[in-house]
Amino acid sequence: MDALKDRDPAHIGAHTLLARLGAGGMGQVYLGRSPGGRLVAIKVIREEITDHPEALARFRREVETVWAVRSAYTANLIDASLDSAPYWLATEYVAGPTLSGAVGERGALPAETCRGLFAALAEGLAAVHAHGVTHRDLKPQNVILAAQGPQLIDFGIARGAGQTALTEAGFAPGTPGFTAPEVLLRNEVGPAADVFALGATLAYAATGRPPFGMGEPAGVSYRAVHEPIDLGGVEPELAALIELCVAKDPAARPGLHEVIARCGVRTALVEDPLYAGLARLVETVPQTPAPRQAGAAMATPPAHPPLGAHELPTAGSVYGYTPTQVSRPAQVARRRRSGPWMVAGAVGLAIGVGAATALVLLPGNGGSQEKEASGAATPGVTSTPPTTSARDQTKVKAPAYVEQTNPSRDFWTADENSQYGEGACQLPAEERNEYFQFSVAAADSEAPYTSGKGRITLRLKYAAPKAGESYYVSVAVKPPHEIDPDTGKPYEGGLQQNLDLGYTSKPIDLYERYRTDPDNTGVELTYPDDFQKIVNGKRYDNAIPVENDPGDWTVLFLHTTGPKQYASIACHGFTVK
Repeated sequence: MDALKDRDPAHIGAHTLLARLGAGGMGQVYLGRSPGGRLVAIKVIREEITDHPEALARFRREVETVWAVRSAYTANLIDASLDSAPYWLATEYVAGPTLSGAVGERGALPAETCRGLFAALAEGLAAVHAHGVTHRDLKPQNVILAAQGPQLIDFGIARGAGQTALTEAGFAPGTPGFTAPEVLLRNEVGPAADVFALGATLAYAATGRPPFGMGEPAGVSYRAVHEPIDLGGVEPELAALIELCVAKDPAARPGLHEVIARCGVRTALVEDPLYAGLARLVETVPQTPAPRQAGAAMATPPAHPPLGAHELPTAGSVYGYTPTQVSRPAQVARRRRSGPWMVAGAVGLAIGVGAATALVLLPGNGGSQEKEASGAATPGVTSTPPTTSARDQTKVKAPAYVEQTNPSRDFWTADENSQYGEGACQLPAEERNEYFQFSVAAADSEAPYTSGKGRITLRLKYAAPKAGESYYVSVAVKPPHEIDPDTGKPYEGGLQQNLDLGYTSKPIDLYERYRTDPDNTGVELTYPDDFQKIVNGKRYDNAIPVENDPGDWTVLFLHTTGPKQYASIACHGFTVK
């Protein structure tokens, strides 16, 4: 639970805001007080994604689901506003840690406590299914260990039996490691998928470890489809029940009533001393708004950078409700370097679940190069891709930044057998430019970029632009995981796949540089110095150090014709250990 920030409103509807409870892809969750003094958890959808029909449809569905699913295992709907922005819903506030937070704080739970929790959650899911609804995102972060018993929260992607899926083709709902194989492979969502998630959630409770390991989402999902669950050290009978629940074939999984019977509970879970102790891991609830935390001296942005309608939920604080969930211009410097250049190819390679752009190493030319001053930048994904080719691009108004309009599905993955930092991107380039070349290396050497500052150089070769033509390119550097803007690190409670585009440079006119740079050494940018975010046309945040988020980072090169008009022309990346 965190204090309100200067940019947070004082009221939502008739409710007074008291504190922040967490943040997720869809928006911010607050602790509030109703006019009559009742504590409520208020989820507010971010204003910048209210123009996305699927985001609004998903939010309306969540309101309808919470309204319909009334049981002892869910927080009841108190109020909602769906007519105009800001869109929000308020549910009763449930005090208690999440299962994820409790296990993180106290470690794995003993077998008897796990059986009681298993049976209670199965009973709660059965109550949800009785309303014709599947939860679709059961996981430790979406279970609150309340004093009256465990509560299921976050029905943001729940679905009724007669409803159609709100999912982009090729991208399954849910969270890697807790999503059933049939959902990942065929988007077949049903009660059996919730049973799988229940088994995976209890595996986490019993071991204190992610059920299918850690790492990139694609690798975790692959293991969920093809490899056994991690149950090392779990009591044999409990392990056998979990294994049944996470069977790869949904037909082989037990029904929820069978799960309850096999748990063989004899006493109420709330009478378990260990559970009761966990349920008391709650912070004191403020009765009045705490002193607000002063924000940075920058424009007033939303509580979270704009993503799209299908982000993975993220965990908030250990305590309480958990939602689903420009630096100064660099000084001019002159330097001479030589090293490998990469040509952006448009060859699609089938790798894993997507396609990758082929990048070919070519010899480079040394020469002097004037470093461009950094400017405003922001996450981005193509809204309306440029339709003209590099050779035909006419003079356009200089874009000062790019701004994200949809989720970014571009992910670079390192080749495990590579000695020189090679890898491949999940998606092919959106636009071809046979004249574009780039390199990514450590700032102070030609070695692969793995830590500290990085050097990204880009140029056009043999382009022969006509007088008056422009070709703007912005570089986006994307961390592997979703970043909490308040800490500059991945969100607490789990490493969630990053659907943001990360941090971008000011768009650079490479035709102008081509005409004025006789040595054609290109433009050199330094990460993180020349990178930042823009939200709603204003500066949101500076780029984080790469050490804040170890893993495979993605570097995208965007042909930019306007703040919300750009297309990828190349993709690369680097690995931070």
